[in-house]
Amino acid sequence: MLKDLIHKNRSYRRFKQEVAIDRQTLYELVDLARVSASAANLQPLKYILSNEPHKNAIIFQELGWAAYLRDWPGPEESRRPSAYIIILGDKTIAPAFGCDHGIAAQSILLGATEKGLGGCMIASINSKKLRDSLTIPEKYEILLVIALGKPAEKVEIETAGAGGSIEYWRDNAGVHHVPKRPLDEIIID
Repeated sequence: MLKDLIHKNRSYRRFKQEVAIDRQTLYELVDLARVSASAANLQPLKYILSNEPHKNAIIFQELGWAAYLRDWPGPEESRRPSAYIIILGDKTIAPAFGCDHGIAAQSILLGATEKGLGGCMIASINSKKLRDSLTIPEKYEILLVIALGKPAEKVEIETAGAGGSIEYWRDNAGVHHVPKRPLDEIIID
């Protein structure tokens, strides 16, 4: 059921790094993005896949992991993603990419969730260093990085109190709490 899939699809930031994701799985996930909606059907998105430890390490060091967890530099070794998908916009096809990459990323993450995996969309990217390290041509704009793996953390959705903070946080047991605004607060009729 779609509702269950959406509720299971959380932003995971700690993974069982030893659980590998093969190239075929990454291809299947990108294929979901390929057939998803695209503005004017231009299909300007391209993808870089990584499931190799050396390449993963290069990508990892250029990402910001959790802005609200100010003292946390990201997952420690053994809890890092076992794969990444970098979403690029091809500027020779379109000058701007609207929300295409958001649609593609959500399709990829829902597919990952269906396969028992988890992930996190990351937009906090040191694009220049990542471009240089992976020799990404200038014609591609780096839009998002999706970290993927077998989740190694519990993420709980909770309702934010009236006027309450929406900042996610971790309790002493390491459970990641994500406050969401109540439905009656976001529908304004």
